[in-house]
Amino acid sequence: MVRLAAIPGLLAVCAVVSAATPEFERAHELYHRTNYQESLALLLPVQPKNAAVLHLIGQNYFMLAEYKKSTDTLERAAAMDPKDPQILLWLGRAYGRRAETAGPFTAPGYASKARQMLEHAVALDPSNKEATGDLLDFYLDAPGFLGGGVQKAEALAETIARTDPAEGHYAQAVIEEKRKQYAAAEEQLRRAADVAPRQVSRVVALAKYLAKRGRIDESEAMFERASRMAPNDPQILFERANAYVENRRNLPQARELLERYLRSPLTPDDPPREQAEALLKKIG
Repeated sequence: MVRLAAIPGLLAVCAVVSAATPEFERAHELYHRTNYQESLALLLPVQPKNAAVLHLIGQNYFMLAEYKKSTDTLERAAAMDPKDPQILLWLGRAYGRRAETAGPFTAPGYASKARQMLEHAVALDPSNKEATGDLLDFYLDAPGFLGGGVQKAEALAETIARTDPAEGHYAQAVIEEKRKQYAAAEEQLRRAADVAPRQVSRVVALAKYLAKRGRIDESEAMFERASRMAPNDPQILFERANAYVENRRNLPQARELLERYLRSPLTPDDPPREQAEALLKKIG
């Protein structure tokens, strides 16, 4: 009996072949159009399933809020490709959601697994913004007995800054806001926007923060700047509408922005449609 693990590179070759099939490419396209059920319908019959297929199945389950199925599938993918930081990132995310939705006895175990997976993903690829961002949030939100802590967050922010100075400033802003050092947080957000003036996300982050602090005119100016940079960017539409709803102002404009958002070609990176629909209900 031949063991696949005894043949160097064979699993990787199989993954490339499977990932290049028309079914996989179509499933990947459907996922990025947020058609998760349709993507699963193409992927589930695939045999044999390699790490790439299992990874995409796990992401689909995650987006459908089927977190146990997501962790089960992503664990299988990680067993096949234990050094893929993206698989570990999504596995960490799925365990994080299970921790949030679990009872008091099982939640700590899931939270610890989430931290371990995210830390492993960052160790493999410190430049992965999604992994470092999720791990930063974990460190700031989780209690010390689960591995959280501001000191860990600060060390991570330094790691982020070495490969992406703008993202490093943003990470430090998140830390300062957690400490309720609001002036320092704003300064870091402004530095991030100065370092990366063409990244619209930096302007939006500052606009959101100013709105949260009740500085409406300054926030509006930042949203206007962001809209000039990327007039049809779905995230700008959503975040601006969200700021209006939270501050109970410009509600007719918020409705228009949300309706435009829902008509946009959304991706998994955009806020879910359900969030936009919930904001519309708040408007009434």
